[in-house]
Amino acid sequence: MSIVYLNGEYMPMEEAKISPMDRGFLFGDGIYEVIPSYDGKLVGFAPHMERMQDGLDAIEIKLKIDQDEWRGIAQELADRNGDGNLGIYFHVSRGADTKRNHAYPENIAPTIYAFAFEIPAAPIPEMNAANPYKVSTTEDLRWKRCNIKSTALLGNVMHYQHGHSRGHNETILYNQDGEVTEAAACNVYVIKNGVVATPLLDNQILPGITRLLVLSILGKDGSIPIEERIVTLAELHDADEVWISSSSKEIAPVVEIDGKAVGNGKVGAVWLAAQTLYTAHKYDY
Repeated sequence: MSIVYLNGEYMPMEEAKISPMDRGFLFGDGIYEVIPSYDGKLVGFAPHMERMQDGLDAIEIKLKIDQDEWRGIAQELADRNGDGNLGIYFHVSRGADTKRNHAYPENIAPTIYAFAFEIPAAPIPEMNAANPYKVSTTEDLRWKRCNIKSTALLGNVMHYQHGHSRGHNETILYNQDGEVTEAAACNVYVIKNGVVATPLLDNQILPGITRLLVLSILGKDGSIPIEERIVTLAELHDADEVWISSSSKEIAPVVEIDGKAVGNGKVGAVWLAAQTLYTAHKYDY
């Protein structure tokens, strides 16, 4: 029985209740974050919380909780749920109103919910330990504010299902101009001749925290060239290696796209070098 946090209290998940008039339930009117924790050590906590605050500011939810308080909740949830390999999920909705109305209501308290769930062990930077992914591609049909980590994820869910229903692990998205945006739940990288390229951040792309850490770690090390630029669908299909990244996957190698092998169809040497660096430095942030 997992222990969760709801509006200032810790309780068994079965006892956690919210109003059916909560705007998170009715509209997906909220912001969320997922922070990986391995044996009680959080990865990228500060940038995760900065992104969460950016999202709350963007949709005008006012909340008086600072990073120290969020960190305390995260650590308490990890402790109460056995530490190990956990994702710490934070969810803030605008709260419950007495009526259903599209306009932001005034004078209601946000709903704050958090829980811990098991995630896979951190990837081991070894070729024979890699978890290779097979993915689909499809046109990105979501809304135009994908840079906000909103709880309204139906568009992402439908795109993820596109790949899942075909027996694939993810779906990589591209826009009407044939430019790669991101995957349904990950950021995307293409590697050609040893150079790592990932799409520029804009309103089409969630600014992933793992993406931020990967680019920072590789940039500081300097042994792997990196570029933030437009990446085309043609480049994706011609790449030597393709990666996707997220908080629970870290850097995941893609070996097949739409049934066709990426490069030689095997996990690449650049992935091994990048994952090795990430493993060594991910707790620096």
